[in-house]
Order: sequence, then C-alpha cells, then structure tokens
Amino acid sequence: MSGIIAVSDLVFDYPGTRALDHVTFDLEEKTITALVGANGAGKTTLLRCLAGLDTPFAGQVSVAGLDVLSEPRQSHRHMGFLADSFGLYDDLSVEQCLLYSAAALGLPRPDQPKAAKLAAERLMLADRYRQLVGTLSRGLRQRLAIAQTIVHKPDVLLLDEPASGLDPEARLGLADTLRQLRDDGMTIMVSSHILSELEDYSTHMLILREGRLAGRRALAEAVTGGTVMLRLAVADARMEAVLGEETAVSGIIIEGLAARFHFAGDDLARALLLHRLIEAGLPITDFTVEREWLRETYLNHLGRPTPIR
Repeated sequence: MSGIIAVSDLVFDYPGTRALDHVTFDLEEKTITALVGANGAGKTTLLRCLAGLDTPFAGQVSVAGLDVLSEPRQSHRHMGFLADSFGLYDDLSVEQCLLYSAAALGLPRPDQPKAAKLAAERLMLADRYRQLVGTLSRGLRQRLAIAQTIVHKPDVLLLDEPASGLDPEARLGLADTLRQLRDDGMTIMVSSHILSELEDYSTHMLILREGRLAGRRALAEAVTGGTVMLRLAVADARMEAVLGEETAVSGIIIEGLAARFHFAGDDLARALLLHRLIEAGLPITDFTVEREWLRETYLNHLGRPTPIR
C-alpha cells in the first residue's frame, strides 16, 4: 500500500448488514478529500475504521506508514478524528480544554502549553483563550473541537460532518481553516452531505454507495489542463485562426463571441497563452478555466442527469 492513507480490501459487517464491502484506495499527502454518499453508504464507518475506533472484519488500514489495526496507539499520534457529534466541557476555558486534549493525546507536559496556544492560533481562538466554553457560539465551539483534534499536530485529520449546525458565516470560516491546515501540510478527509460546501475546499472525492467504492477522482484537474472558455468584447473574425496557431489548443468550438477549447498546459502556460492572444489584438473580456463541479461529478457517477445551473 502507498499514500499517507492507504486502505486495502476493507470489509466491515454489522449484524445482517455489510457496511463496507472490499473498499480499497489510497490518498496523497496535503490533499482534502470529500467523502460523499447517501445515508447508510458507510461513510462514518469508514472514518471510524481509519481512526482505529472500529475493527473491520477484514482488510488493512495504514496511516502515515503505520498499520492502524496492529499499532493503534502509534498511529493515533499521527491522526486527529472529530465525530459528527462531540462534547465539550462548558465549565472549562478554551485554554484548559486544549491543555487537557494535549495531555490526553500524549504530548510531554513541557510541550503542552505551547501546543495549546498554537492550536488556538491556527483556529483563530487566541482572543478567546481564557473564555469559558459554555459562552462560545456554535461556530466557535466547532473551531475549538477541531483545535482539540489537531493540538498534537497530526499528519492526517478526519472530520465527520464538521459543518453540521453551522451558520453560513461559520461555514465559510471552516472552509478557510481547512484550506490553511492543508497548506500547512495536513492531509484531510471530510464527510458531509453539503456538496456545494465541499466544493469550496476539496481537492479530491471518494464516492461510497452501499458500502462499496463507487468512484474516486481529483477535483483539481484544471491546474494541469482542462477546458478554457474565452469571450470577446466585440466580434473578431480572426479568433479561430489565432487559437488554431497554438499547439496546446485543441477542440475549438466557436459560439458567437465565445470560444471553448481544451488547453494542455499548467497555470503558467495559460498565462502565457492569454498574453499572446491579447498581443494578437483579440479584445478578450473573459478567460476562465471550466471544471466539473463536485455535485455534478457525484450525480454523474449515480447515473442521474446533471442539474441545469
């Protein structure tokens, strides 16, 4: 198995029900994977198996190179897990909760104060450090729960429905937080029913259906290629000819003032393409990369028609 998270032939049974049916996948470092599927598809069971909280009937789970089943305590030092429902001590301060979590997660006593302060800063709770948890809003409590989960600086973060009950502003804050944690080097898997929200920060997607892996793909394909939509301010009969001179451009479709084409290049190559098109005198007003949105990808895997935007 390879990847910072690696799952091989995972099987989990409840009485009379197979929750996970020979699931196999691996995840790259520094990615955010959206784990999606209908109710009862096995998402929570998969996360609990990854966290070593449930023992599968068969299969292997590896996190950061450690076998979760045979080395649970060692693997827990490399991961954080937040369940969909969590409890906090309302009579403790934010600082006390984080210090308690640092101790429970095995950090040496001299390292605990620094780790608690860093976790509070990363989740933007530094100004609430002495505040009692019982006085925090729902969004701040969610931040604290995540801060407790990452206080030991795990390599992997597993979140089950982390935005449940949050207002729109708090959800935006959560998306920013997850992107920042990923930029800091963390690998994250998030289970959620809110597909439009997952689009804000996910780089990859796993689809579970009736306990089986129904699909997986990267959602950041536009970085190294994809479909480009170009629109002109006024008509220019030279547009198709100018685009046709570009070796990395193919599949050109002209519709009035707009052109859509495939471009085989990265961000820098697209920037240079735009520069050349402007130098050629095309009056470009829009130049965007199109990608298949998470919701549409999910519906396509289910065999349902994509909704019209």
